[in-house]
Amino acid sequence: MTPVRVVLADDQPLVRSGLRVLMADHPDLEVVGEAATGAEAVRLAAELAPDVVVMDIRMPGMDGIEATRRITAEGRTTRVLVLTTFDEDDHVHGALRAGASGFVVKDMALDDILAAVRVVAAGDALIAPGVTRRLIADFVRQPAATRLPAAPPQPVEGITEREREVLTLVGRGRSNAEIAQDLVISVATAKSHVSRLFTKLGARDRVQLVITAYELGLVAPPR
Repeated sequence: MTPVRVVLADDQPLVRSGLRVLMADHPDLEVVGEAATGAEAVRLAAELAPDVVVMDIRMPGMDGIEATRRITAEGRTTRVLVLTTFDEDDHVHGALRAGASGFVVKDMALDDILAAVRVVAAGDALIAPGVTRRLIADFVRQPAATRLPAAPPQPVEGITEREREVLTLVGRGRSNAEIAQDLVISVATAKSHVSRLFTKLGARDRVQLVITAYELGLVAPPR
């Protein structure tokens, strides 16, 4: 198996060192570079073409939001997983708009952070438990003029009734396995429906599908 190639971007050497040592014990993960600033992260992403950049938000000079925007704007396959302290960081929405494929918080179990790296590398998206609804609800409440749409405008009629059901469940944070259980279908069928939604709605990943579900009114933001 080809290992997931990772760049660690964090201005705290101890954080990078801890993650590097942890990943060294997992043959499916390989740290190919480290960055202490956003500018370094952008440079390494261009030079090394990693599968995932684990990105802190608060860094000197170019922050993680701008670095994420530049990395994802290049059209490469590199994905960005934001690693932050959510309750202290009011810029996390900016990172989502910039194209991040996932969010994990630094007080999560290390194994959960590694699992998030694998999920994002596989082309899916992941947001730390307990953050999803708050994050997406806050995002969709912002004035439309201040945020990028989750996907190009598409008529709801462009998806089938089953796909609408699947999109609703994605918006509620359900995994493919949970969607399969809720709709009494196979996991493979659920995954196929999600893949078609990516294509039909022009979504890059699952985060954008969640946002789309909110914006279409399929899932009501919590109050």
